[in-house]
Amino acid sequence: MKARYKKHILNFKRPSGTSRGILTQKETWFLILEENGKLGIGECGLLRGLSVDDVVGYEDKLQWICDNISLGRETLYEELKLFPSIQFGIEQAFISLRSKNSLELFESPFTRGESTIPINGLIWMGDAGFMYEQIQQKLVEGFSCIKMKIGAIDFNKEIELLESIRKRYSKADIELRVDANGAFGPKEALEKLQILSSYDLHSIEQPIMPGQYLEMKRLCKDSPLPIALDEELIGIFELKEKKKLLQIIQPHYLILKPSLIGGFKGSEEWIALANEYDIDWWVTSALESNIGLNAIAQWTFTFNNPMPQGLGTGSLFTNNFNCPLAVKDGQLGYGNDKYWETNLIENLCM
Repeated sequence: MKARYKKHILNFKRPSGTSRGILTQKETWFLILEENGKLGIGECGLLRGLSVDDVVGYEDKLQWICDNISLGRETLYEELKLFPSIQFGIEQAFISLRSKNSLELFESPFTRGESTIPINGLIWMGDAGFMYEQIQQKLVEGFSCIKMKIGAIDFNKEIELLESIRKRYSKADIELRVDANGAFGPKEALEKLQILSSYDLHSIEQPIMPGQYLEMKRLCKDSPLPIALDEELIGIFELKEKKKLLQIIQPHYLILKPSLIGGFKGSEEWIALANEYDIDWWVTSALESNIGLNAIAQWTFTFNNPMPQGLGTGSLFTNNFNCPLAVKDGQLGYGNDKYWETNLIENLCM
């Protein structure tokens, strides 16, 4: 077996705002395996500033994998515990190599175009006008669940946006989720959650920065608005530590981003614990290209989770890869008029 890797820079169609600043590019890495003329591919979805493996020596670790690919999937996965995005790439690449079709990792009614996955429409941070424009567009596109990032502009303006939505659309019409990305301070968080709860929101993701277990426990206990953990899960590698986190905080929901928490295996550990502690969950992509998104969507479908998932379509980028994934009426599926680029993996090897 041979292995190689390749860097790819995804360019945003327009600058996209997050609580950590404005993004114009997204760096990603592909791990490509070859054996007996068959190719497999996996995406290592590094997210600078958020991934725990955003460290010096990341590329050196990719080269180490290529030099030691004979160790096999399980051994490599365990050796890379501190590099969850690379663990995810390894999982994909080996599944891809062993599958009949290198880009069909989990054959199902989803990949056959017979079934779809409900997803939320994502509203990016920006000024009030831009955010309202996005909201209107998502409603026109048929989304019944909208996720709005908050914490970047004045809180009162964000409340005005939510109020304007609720004046027109009730809770029965539109499910509203908000994501604070840790923007609130512990002392102000509960008051803001109480204000937000008056707008019939489904939940809020990560109201305060991660690592403050007792403060987050207090919020989960006292908040009238259900809380979902997102960044809180990043960097928690051992099963006993995952259990400890959930036992202390007792959240209402978990948000699972495979690129950030150890791929499928790491995510499945969280899912098993969520089921044990009666915690609901959903999966979210993390600005992967369509190659990584495709793998996440296929895997997500296997759980038959009825909640809207956070699976973007890659339409943010100017240089993504043509693929079968398509969104219609708030559902992600395989569109009949879409296709994978011819010789996609071979071209990436060049």
